[in-house]
Amino acid sequence: MNKLKFTKDEGSEFYKELNERIDQHFSEKGIHKSGNKRMIFKIILYFSLDILFYVLMITSTTTIGFYSFYLLTGLFVLLTAFNISHDAAHGVAVKSKFWNKLLFSLSFNLQGNNAYVWGKNHNESHHLYTNVEGSDIDVLNNPLFRMTENQPLKWFHKYQFIYAPFLYLLYSINWFFLRETLMLINYSSRTIKIEIPRNEVIKLVVYKFLYIGYMIILPIYLLPFDWTTVLLAFLINHFLISLIFVGVLGVSHLSDYVAHPVPDTNNKLNMSWPKLQMSTSVDYNADSTFFNWTLGGFNAHALHHLLPNICHVHYLEILPMFKELSQKHGLIYMEMPYRKSLASHFRFLKGMGRHQQFKPIPFER
Repeated sequence: MNKLKFTKDEGSEFYKELNERIDQHFSEKGIHKSGNKRMIFKIILYFSLDILFYVLMITSTTTIGFYSFYLLTGLFVLLTAFNISHDAAHGVAVKSKFWNKLLFSLSFNLQGNNAYVWGKNHNESHHLYTNVEGSDIDVLNNPLFRMTENQPLKWFHKYQFIYAPFLYLLYSINWFFLRETLMLINYSSRTIKIEIPRNEVIKLVVYKFLYIGYMIILPIYLLPFDWTTVLLAFLINHFLISLIFVGVLGVSHLSDYVAHPVPDTNNKLNMSWPKLQMSTSVDYNADSTFFNWTLGGFNAHALHHLLPNICHVHYLEILPMFKELSQKHGLIYMEMPYRKSLASHFRFLKGMGRHQQFKPIPFER
């Protein structure tokens, strides 16, 4: 991973004043930046629903009931990741460092994925160097997609905006079976190679077998359904959560409004870190109580990137000052309805697949 240097600009003053205002806000209210009673309720609620729907699935007597509860299990496990795992990975779901680590590991590993690998790269790569190829782990290096100007333009990329939704169906299947498995041999579909500690390799393998055990083998063993019925449920579940996952996160950084900055030969960007976050993130319906509750604040991505030390349950309170200060310091805050961010995502895919050079368009409200 290429470590980058930043340049002081208007984003630096914005970030300084933002933190001062945020600290003042929490101090005056006498509250902590981590999760509050509402967050505790969400933790209990989401884990309870995970267990409830799994129990209903594993005791199903009809095919319709089995498929319904299987998909609900998958959906709420994903929502648990959005609402609990993510904040816990940043150490702000609750006050306790121990419980944050436990909540993160439990909710992430039980999906068959490795918490350590994702947490480390999310915090030390994606959050630091968002959208910078060679520094941000989430910049894809997949031959089927062209995501940056540095990647070669192939003839079939002109159709990537058409075939993307079909490949998106395979996102979580690829993550579970290929993405992390290939990392074991130091290979990655990302622009950065990953080395995994030996104890995490063991965890990675164990949790994947555990996941296959309770999502495939146990239902086949306990329920009066053919193995093809269970396997089909497994696949449909992954198709569903893949579409939701990409639909929630893909529009935030893959948009024809956002930048993909390129550092100079000295690995220096011509902008500050706060300005990088503002120019590479799109927020949608940021003031929506429904989205905040359901998506765990993922719809307020620029806000989260700049303030990862704050639990998402506080976002709606601090959003007004975030908007006010970005305007005061001349920074563009890209926030829009979801349908507009989704359209922008597909324009990005279409433009990147047809033009050697593709510059972001100016954002206007």
